[in-house]
Amino acid sequence: MIAGTVKGVIGLGLPIVSLAILTLAIDLPSAMVLLLVPAIVTNVWQAIIGGNIRIIFRRIWPFLLMATITVWIGAIALSRVRLSLLSALLGVLLVAYSTISISGFRFTVEARHEVWVGILMGAVNGVLTGMTGSSVVPGVMFLQALNLSRDTLIQAMGMLFAVSTLSLALALQQNNYLTIEHGTLSLGALIPAIIGMIFGQRIRKRLSEQIFRKVFFISLLALGIYIIVNKLGAMNLMT
Repeated sequence: MIAGTVKGVIGLGLPIVSLAILTLAIDLPSAMVLLLVPAIVTNVWQAIIGGNIRIIFRRIWPFLLMATITVWIGAIALSRVRLSLLSALLGVLLVAYSTISISGFRFTVEARHEVWVGILMGAVNGVLTGMTGSSVVPGVMFLQALNLSRDTLIQAMGMLFAVSTLSLALALQQNNYLTIEHGTLSLGALIPAIIGMIFGQRIRKRLSEQIFRKVFFISLLALGIYIIVNKLGAMNLMT
């Protein structure tokens, strides 16, 4: 519900907030599986609303394609790399994204470079999605660099998160992480996620988005640092 509320206000945050909280209590692959249904449904909803889906798709389809087909590459790491290390990588991504967002840094991609930069950023984004379950870095930063309007940007992010989560679901299933039990729990998480998203959309109309974003990214920064320290500390204790 917390993650859904955040997503309702700023258009993103459901997977990354869910993962950040869940990985403090359970392993990363299980956390990825639990957020699948809420993430797919809410992001398809976000992608459809707005009426610009065809225009957006024509512009960013090379980026979306690469962000989708490279997820399985990153997912291979789930069975070959220590999960604490991958959770720490998630913490690093949280810290990087929140720091860049707080600083206000933005880069711009010229129209003539959008295709090749999109392909590169999509490939990196897909691999990191498979490894950590997060589709934010560098995907959202690329979409922000296109200078889309606020509503169009939110819709484009919904498209990115929707295709990335669908691809992640297939990758997790192929690696035997997606079980009926986990799928049922993920389905149950859909209701509070939708309630939170509706609540967040109402907050968006009343609350200054700038203030909310600042509080959100500061909290994300602190949570990311805690995950890094917690997971690396656990690795040291094990060794």
